[in-house]
Amino acid sequence: MLIIMPALRGSASRWQQDSGSRPPMSSIKPEKVRAGVCGVVTTLLLAILIVLGSRNLNHFDAALVGYTFATLFATFGITYRYAMWLQRPPTRMYWRRGWQVFLNPRLFGRNFIEFTRRFFVEFAANRFIFRRGKIRWAAHWLIMWGCVIAAAITFPLVWGWVHFETVPGNINMYRTFVFGFAVQDFPVESLLAFVVFHGLVWASFLVIAGVMIAFRRRIIDHGAVAVQQFGEDILPLLLLFAISVTGLMLTVSYTWMRGYAYDFLAILHAITVILTLVWLPFGKFFHLFQRPAQLGVSFYKDAGKVSEQAMCKRCGQLFASAMMVRDLIEVERQLGFSYESTASGVEHYQQVCPRCRRALFGLAQGALWNERLSERAAESVGVEANVK
Repeated sequence: MLIIMPALRGSASRWQQDSGSRPPMSSIKPEKVRAGVCGVVTTLLLAILIVLGSRNLNHFDAALVGYTFATLFATFGITYRYAMWLQRPPTRMYWRRGWQVFLNPRLFGRNFIEFTRRFFVEFAANRFIFRRGKIRWAAHWLIMWGCVIAAAITFPLVWGWVHFETVPGNINMYRTFVFGFAVQDFPVESLLAFVVFHGLVWASFLVIAGVMIAFRRRIIDHGAVAVQQFGEDILPLLLLFAISVTGLMLTVSYTWMRGYAYDFLAILHAITVILTLVWLPFGKFFHLFQRPAQLGVSFYKDAGKVSEQAMCKRCGQLFASAMMVRDLIEVERQLGFSYESTASGVEHYQQVCPRCRRALFGLAQGALWNERLSERAAESVGVEANVK
């Protein structure tokens, strides 16, 4: 009981602090200022790179200016939200510990090899999704790689970092320029040209296939249907489908329909892409930027397994990494929770293993129940005495 009550007192003190004096609504918190500065700096840096990479906008297509401003807005929003996320005490602790463990000179070689393995196995192959189900993995893998390929092609072209020109004196050859530097020549009618110039088509096929599989799962999987939300689960799929279909319609228009309705389709495709980019920092797609940080968490957990282990102050059994227990105590204090204990030999509630916590909870409930039974018995004795 003495172990449980400090947690309750800590929570109460947190509520009292929150309900006390608050700063004026007009004041801006420092973490928001820092996040805003990070967002502005990152956006300005990207804008400068666009100007430099396109050789002072000489290779920048003015028709794509809408896409450019949408990417700049998305860059600010993503950076702002990511900076706010990193300033949360739990995230900040994981982030700092992950880098400390990964950059440890004694472990860096092994960590780099392990990082490479996990990058290809966990990220590229999506094994963490495969463990949840093959159908779910197929949808996720197809959508992910379709989006990665599309982004790798679209953004450099939109920003003017990559462009193509015919080789002077030979109209059957194309020359690739990257940041204004000539990189490679290839025949216009070659297999390489066909694959490169239709890269977005292949990406669209991957995304559409993944979206169809995902929709099928969300229709027949009752568990997914029960918890899905339109904004978090359906809208992202609709946006990806709309971008892919309108992009394919552009290809169909200029390849087989002599440009019929091309202007309308181009505007429709631009609207779907720009809306997705603007929505990117606020919706489910933001996890694309959060997920890589999980690699750092995995190194932190690996270090905890081989480092000193914490011993339960009640039963004496090892139950967790001592480093993780100390970090958890620090994070709780930063969040305003005070779980210190007055019990003999126990300084903090987190120094007790989960098994003992469940036992203590049961003992506390039993003590309260016995106390209540004693009160009822006393009341019954008092009533009988009054009757007599």
